[in-house]
Amino acid sequence: MTARVCIPWPNKRLRTSAAEVDEITDDIRAIWTDMIDTMEAMPGVGLAAPQIGIMLRLAVVDGSTERGRAVRMANPEILHASIELRNHSEASPNLPGMSATLKRPRAVTVRYLDENGMINRRDFVGLEATSVQHQIDHLNGRMYFV
Repeated sequence: MTARVCIPWPNKRLRTSAAEVDEITDDIRAIWTDMIDTMEAMPGVGLAAPQIGIMLRLAVVDGSTERGRAVRMANPEILHASIELRNHSEASPNLPGMSATLKRPRAVTVRYLDENGMINRRDFVGLEATSVQHQIDHLNGRMYFV
């Protein structure tokens, strides 16, 4: 597919909550593919659809060392977060050259629709947990520095 351009801050879409996804269609799968291509081109470990101007609750995360293991999520929701926090420097292609160190739960359990339209539940730890939380913030119209 295609790497997309990330919209620049302070574009209003980056401060707006994204709409729920009703069903997983071929169009949604194509958006996910473009999102993965965009994430890989940055390179990054996650991307939310609003970052490329698509106002749907779609996110991808791949914190694996070998890459190519992106988790595709629609309507991700954190069900549980660990008490233990982890510091991590976060950044966004929507605000190039800027970063901030944040404390987030070290592990989260997330419910989401997967690429087959099935409700899935998965535990994320470490970098992937940080990325999932960062992407859900984007889906809720929040940037890491706000």
